[in-house]
Amino acid sequence: MEYYATLGMVVSLLIVILYNTIKILKEYERGVIFLLGRFQKVKGPGLIILFPGIQKMTKVDLRVIVMDVPTQDVISRDNVSVKVNAVIYFRIVDPEKAVIRVADVFEATSQLSQTTLRSVLGQHELDDMLAEREKLNTDIQGLLDQRTDNWGIKVANVEIKHVDLDESMIRAIAQQAEAERARRAKIINAEAEKQAATMLSEAAHILAGEEQALQLRYLQTLKEISNERTNTIVFPMPLEFIEPILSVTRKKTQA
Repeated sequence: MEYYATLGMVVSLLIVILYNTIKILKEYERGVIFLLGRFQKVKGPGLIILFPGIQKMTKVDLRVIVMDVPTQDVISRDNVSVKVNAVIYFRIVDPEKAVIRVADVFEATSQLSQTTLRSVLGQHELDDMLAEREKLNTDIQGLLDQRTDNWGIKVANVEIKHVDLDESMIRAIAQQAEAERARRAKIINAEAEKQAATMLSEAAHILAGEEQALQLRYLQTLKEISNERTNTIVFPMPLEFIEPILSVTRKKTQA
């Protein structure tokens, strides 16, 4: 019985030693090796052999990580309070920096993302947040990528998900949009009136300079009147027809 007990202890000890000695890393994993507490090298992927008690390994995932940025209260440059949340895509490109230079790389990246989001959006007005979201995404991504470079992090993309407004602000924006549409409608009507007046002025100038054109217009007017369904027709007579009659009448009156 003592033999089997001793054998069992030896087998258990061997299993523990092998478990702590042999490590297998996947293709997307790397191991940061420390020898007696000092950084030695980065290994992987594949089979890694460690000396128990002397070497220790911290495993790092190199895949792209998707992290939600919690909703942040942001005050825009035009003093409008909004709630904004976002999502960031990043990955570890330098396992040594990610392990040695920061205690918790994911928590540090999350906190930095929140402060950067508030800082960048606070420099813009509300209209920019709603209309120029792509530019804001690029600005936040560039700033985050620069600040996390010392941690071995590469920020690939930042996307602002929602910009939530108060009900009062939503109504104010709707009223502003309605007023803007009314203004544009008035401008379009004024432009149309201006163009119509210009064309009528040009037409009147042409008719005044060409007697034949004026006569053709007169005949066209008569044709339009003849098509009217009415009992009374007012027949317009040119002034050159009336002027001789008026002259004779004036002469008789003077005599």
